[in-house]
Amino acid sequence: MIEAATAGDRRRPDAIRGPVRVTLQDVADRAGVSLTTASRVVSAGTRRVGQQLIDRVNLAVTELGYTANLQARAVATGQSNTIGVVVHDIADPYFSAIAAGLIDVAYSRQMLVCLSSTPAGELREREYVALMRAQRARAVVLIGSRSDDVTERDGLRAEIDAFQRSGGRVVTIGQELLGVDTIMPANAAGASALGRALVAQGHRSFAVLAGPRELLTARDRLAGFKAGLRSWSVRLEPRDVIYGEFTRDGGYEAMSTVLARGSRLPDCVFAVADVMAAGALARLRAGGLSVPGDIAVAGFDDIVTLRDVYPPLTTVRLPLTKMGEMAANLVLDDCAADRPRVMPVPGEVILRESTTPRPPARPVRHPHRPATPGRAPPARYPRLRPPPPPASTALGHRRPRPPARPPAPAAGAPP
Repeated sequence: MIEAATAGDRRRPDAIRGPVRVTLQDVADRAGVSLTTASRVVSAGTRRVGQQLIDRVNLAVTELGYTANLQARAVATGQSNTIGVVVHDIADPYFSAIAAGLIDVAYSRQMLVCLSSTPAGELREREYVALMRAQRARAVVLIGSRSDDVTERDGLRAEIDAFQRSGGRVVTIGQELLGVDTIMPANAAGASALGRALVAQGHRSFAVLAGPRELLTARDRLAGFKAGLRSWSVRLEPRDVIYGEFTRDGGYEAMSTVLARGSRLPDCVFAVADVMAAGALARLRAGGLSVPGDIAVAGFDDIVTLRDVYPPLTTVRLPLTKMGEMAANLVLDDCAADRPRVMPVPGEVILRESTTPRPPARPVRHPHRPATPGRAPPARYPRLRPPPPPASTALGHRRPRPPARPPAPAAGAPP
């Protein structure tokens, strides 16, 4: 039942229509200043205003409950306070950690972050950049690997160029292929260092859960890992590279492929992303295999959610949250550079219990040394190929021999 308005209500139309939106002019009138001065204070413009006037305007804003019309401001200035952020999988802690660092910086600068999760690929990213251009976003950050689809990549670059011509800024975290400022993780170098470290631990045979074939991040990490093994003369056979999705389930399925081959298990499995390593560990548990007792496992990224798994995972640590902070500071920097800037981010090999070398199946005693009670014999692994000889030997020159030891004097001979 709707009651009829009283005579007093009829004299006060606002009581029927509801509250009226407070305008900036109302704030100026309450503070006793001009509309221009109120605008400068509310928008924190570059023109200086006296502290007494600032206090009066801020008091009026509080008393009236005024909030700025950001849509109208975007129309007037051609730019909003929005940063568009695109990740490939928000459920992956790799992307959420980077986004968290970015959001912290954006919040400190009173910027609004619009986060979108799209499948890996430049087509969806191009659509999102176009949407942000229509929304007059101030900046866009693209987080994730580039693909090998050159046509789609060129389409994305064209949309980025249009966004930049309208006054927007773009930063990418990944490969330096879009002609914009780039935060570039050292994927190949980190994987190479990991490969060398695993061989130094004693592992000699490997399998790689290599992620999707078309993603350049997966390719870079696979290529770097191969290079690290080659530096120790360890070969990775093509059949030992298993491709799959860049997810936990992708790692589970790829590990199933390794186990289903029926041949001898590799010493160690390298997953090119920690989320794939999580799936591999789950598959090994389901198969009744121990890590690292039966097989060792290593990953890449050092995501927070895997730091507490058992056994702790060997990986390559990337400063994910810091990478997000770097991207935000770069895209909000008022000083635009003459050419795209590239900021490389090195990785750090973290050796944990998931790759601890296995003890030998049988105790092996040194042929010229008796076993020491209470001391485990050292583990023995296949010998590595020795490093190439010095240049002089490689050219055919013989190594100099040490001087011959003089013969012992005969009995009774004078010294």
